Amino acid sequence: YLKISKLALAFAIIHSKPPGKSSKEYTEYLAKAVSEQDFGWKWKVEVLEAEVLRLRQELLLTRISPRFCLENRKQDTSAETLLGQESINPTSYSSQLEDSGCDVCNDSAFDSLGIASDFHLSEHDVNTSKHWLERVPLLSLCHSSREQSATAPVHFLQRLLEIRNLSEGGILQADFSELENDSFTICKSVSQLLDGLTVFYNSPKFPAPSFLTEGVRVLISLITDTKLSNHVLKKCFKKMEEFKKNLIKIILRSRSVNRFQALHSVSETLGLLGRNNILRNSLISLLLSEIRQFAEQLLQAHQVQSVYDITQYENIFFLCMILEQLLQNETEDSNISSSDHAGEEKIKFLKNLDQIILYLSDEFPLFSLYLWRVSVLLNSGQMQ
Repeated sequence: YLKISKLALAFAIIHSKPPGKSSKEYTEYLAKAVSEQDFGWKWKVEVLEAEVLRLRQELLLTRISPRFCLENRKQDTSAETLLGQESINPTSYSSQLEDSGCDVCNDSAFDSLGIASDFHLSEHDVNTSKHWLERVPLLSLCHSSREQSATAPVHFLQRLLEIRNLSEGGILQADFSELENDSFTICKSVSQLLDGLTVFYNSPKFPAPSFLTEGVRVLISLITDTKLSNHVLKKCFKKMEEFKKNLIKIILRSRSVNRFQALHSVSETLGLLGRNNILRNSLISLLLSEIRQFAEQLLQAHQVQSVYDITQYENIFFLCMILEQLLQNETEDSNISSSDHAGEEKIKFLKNLDQIILYLSDEFPLFSLYLWRVSVLLNSGQMQ
């Protein structure tokens, strides 16, 4: 039946083609017309789905805190949100445009994106209701469609954090148990945010768009907030795991010449994600696995004197630095128990590690040193 249908369609196209056009040209024209029509319908569906999600977000916020939503309706919704962050100054990025990206030793590089320095947003004191409700809002929506798709969830999650801050200060009453009743909205919003961050980390540009720094800030605030993190991680844990894996892939696979500055930003985001106890354990496991596999591949290439991937060798140091930082933070906090990473991945990593270090130490001394430092942290919990 399918073959007969295709044959009938082919004859119909041949018989109906206009003069001066070949059958192939007319077929391509029809295919293009149909695809454009499909694209138009898909775009309309996406617009409607986005509007439905926005309405669900508004409804969820109203259920959590009716007074907050009532106050916000009195204000200009295009203005800046009520989180107490500073406005971003685009001129602060001008120096980054002339940078070759080869300097990865500057600890303030990521700070120039405005993320690390503003990490403790949730720790700001709340003084009075008037102070919060008179603030002018953030995030004018960006013009490109992919930025708009990412700024929408950022705006919603910001308002959720605002309610959290205001309720913590005793200014508003809020019922966060409503998050349990609408898992779709919170999960969809976080997923859109993570997808948007992944897209821009895959194709970084400087100066960094404001929504990117804002998105990371909101994400970190969500997973470190004692009241909201459980709700978010419970519903979005798989998506968070996928996001961490994507960031690790971005680091390992990046091959552009001026990649180091962008990879430093990705590394800092992974380090910030590791501040959450649940995410930390799984992130350590992922890093141990990637570094172990690369060490084994490098050893094999060294033994048979074959060519190894020098770009991946350079990129692997970002993962080594993140892993060392996470392990150091863990040893400094006596309240944190190392459970997940101390299991199978730790055993695999430490197996034959001394032999690997011995064979690689002459040819790859820096990488061997990092392997040794990580092994010390895993074995003793202290740097020596």
